[in-house]
Formats: sequence, C-alpha cells, structure tokens
Amino acid sequence: MTGLHLVPENMHEVRLDGRHLLFHVPTTSLFEMDEVAGDVLGLFREKATVTAEDVRDRFDGVHEPERLAETLNEFKDLQIVRDSGLEAPSPAPVKINDYPISTMVLNVNTGCNLSCTYCYKEDLTSPDKGERMDFQTAADAFELLLKEAAARDRVNLVFFGGEPLSNMKLIRAVTDYAERRAAEEGKTVDLSLTTNATLLTDDLIEWLDAHRFGLTISMDGPRALHDLNRKTIGGKGTYDVVAGKVRKLLERYRSRPVGARVTLTPGVTDVIAIHRHLKHELGFFEVGFSPVTAGDVATFNLNEAELAEVFAGMKALGRHYLDGALKGENNGFSNMHQLMTDLVEGTRKSLPCGAGLGMLAVDNEGDLNLCHRFTGSDLPTFGNVTDGIDKPNLGAFLE
Repeated sequence: MTGLHLVPENMHEVRLDGRHLLFHVPTTSLFEMDEVAGDVLGLFREKATVTAEDVRDRFDGVHEPERLAETLNEFKDLQIVRDSGLEAPSPAPVKINDYPISTMVLNVNTGCNLSCTYCYKEDLTSPDKGERMDFQTAADAFELLLKEAAARDRVNLVFFGGEPLSNMKLIRAVTDYAERRAAEEGKTVDLSLTTNATLLTDDLIEWLDAHRFGLTISMDGPRALHDLNRKTIGGKGTYDVVAGKVRKLLERYRSRPVGARVTLTPGVTDVIAIHRHLKHELGFFEVGFSPVTAGDVATFNLNEAELAEVFAGMKALGRHYLDGALKGENNGFSNMHQLMTDLVEGTRKSLPCGAGLGMLAVDNEGDLNLCHRFTGSDLPTFGNVTDGIDKPNLGAFLE
C-alpha cells in the first residue's frame, strides 16, 4: 500500500466540553471522533506520510486491527487522508435537473442618484435617464415566479436598481399586485430591497413598514470611510444625508430588522470600526461585509495585505459573535450568522451561489438574467418573462 498523507483543508478538529469533534469541510458535516479516530488522526499530524503498517505498528495492542482498518478507510472515503501519489480528485460535474426558483429580482430602474466610485453596473445612469421597468413586465415576472415556485409556500420578490426608490410608482403598484396574487395562490410573498437611503421620506418609511419590506442600506461606515466612495453625481460625500435618513428609519421601522451592507475597498478595511459605528452608534440590527476581490477596475481590488487586515478583523468579530452568543446576545455580524446557519443546516453548495437556480433577475426588457449583477451586461440571458426560462441553455451554462 502506498503512503497516505493528511488533507488538512478538508477538516478542522474541534474540542468542546471534553468531546473530540471533526468538522468535514466538503460536506459541512460534524463527526464525533472516538479514541481510535483521534489516535489515528494524531499519527497523521506527526508524520508527513503514513502507511497501513505504520498504523498497525503504532497501535498494536492498543486498538483492534479491524477497527484501525475501518477508521483508515473512513478517513479515505471522506478525503481526510489521500494516497500520496494521487492528485486531488476533480469535483463531480454538476448536473442540473431542477430549477427551484424562489426569488425574482426586478431591476426597476437602471438609473441612480449617486455615483459611487466602485459601482459594477454597466448600464448605470442618472434616475431621469434610466431604463425603467413597466408594470406589465413586472407582473409577468411575478406570474412566472408563482409558476416556477408552485410547490413553495413562500416566494421572494426583490426590487433592485440603480436606486430602486427612484421608481416608487412601480414598486407600489407591483407590491399591491404581488400581495393579492400570492394570497390567491395560498402563498406568502416576502418583499425586500437594497437602497442608498437618500430618497427615504417619512411617508415612504411608513409605507415600507406597513408592507413589511426587508430593508438593506448600502453604507460603508463612519463619514471618513463612507465618503471615500459613496458620492453624489457631483462628487460630494453622502454620509450626512444617509446617516440622517438612517437614524429616522431606525427610529420608526418596526416590522423587521434593518441591516447595513458594506463594500470593502482599499482604505475601507477597518471592519471593527465600521461594525462598531453601524451597529452600536447608528443602531443597525446587523452589518454584512463584501470585500472587493475581483473586477475589471483593479483600483478597487483589495491587495494581499488589505485582505489580511480584513480577515483579521472578521476573525475578531467572529470571536465577539461567539462571546455574545454564549450570553444570548447577537452582535449583528451577518457574515458569521450566515456561516453558522449554513453549518447548522448542513448546507452543501455545488455552485457558489443561487444565481440561475434559486434566483433570477429581470431587466426592463423582461429578459431573465442569472442575477441582479448581470442585468445590463454582455452576459447571455436565459429566457424572458413571457416565454419562460430557457432551461436547456441555463442548465448547460451552470454545468
């Protein structure tokens, strides 16, 4: 038998309250290890290469040979150890047999009243020049969602842009339509949107609250950091306006918690300070961070040192999350909360996100895009709201 070596990226050991646990990364599964498994794993940590004979010799008279062989085979099956002469196996090809669409994103206006330096939207323009979705396209999109999610009790409708609040006439009309049609089909519709908050008014806050919208506010932290990139079309920082609107929103919004979404770029990497300001000084329920790591505009990509700073900050926030959770508190670090949810539910992703599977995005022409990031881009579309999803081409693209 050839030698075996440990594959450390596929596992993490955890010791808790006298229990020896192994977290299996590829399947997000948690195993409790007995003494045999712990001893065998310890041997692999001692030696770069281990043979079956090494295992038998080390634990002769300590553990039953049959149990040692069984443990070794289990480790091999889980790819915790691997034959030293073998390459890592290629991921199994993804075969798409079902399209469990539960979320439809409507790009209600390609226009935006801000000019954030890192914006990825290729079709972005000012609100008055933006391409606005009409009611019939939006209604057809929701009907397609109801059809594709026939077996689901709940569907999700997301309003996006540009700045979605720049087309409130459509959002109000579609909300009334979606709530009525969902009720007729015996479903619940969950409404949400992401906004820069600058167009919020007292009446609009009251209306959004009445319809229980899930709200995410794009905000990058304290004034000095936020104003680096989130600017008006004229180039002025927007912190003062946004912070004022946010304070009013958080004072009055009662139906659901409100979260902040932060884009991390060079100069905007102090996640501890950003989290402290948004969570504890402004009062957001949760704060999520999205580092820029790839894109055509290299100016906004984080370099190795900046990524290291971000990850160090996230680790510190993760420890704060744990400390708070043990006391029944939530520190509002949404990246950690989502990770913990995935671990508890055993979520295993063959694809990195739900684009094209659980979610599709609709542009103003009614074409179906993988997600909101691709509306207005040169990437292919996969059907339209009138004819439905082009499932053969969508499946081929995802696979």
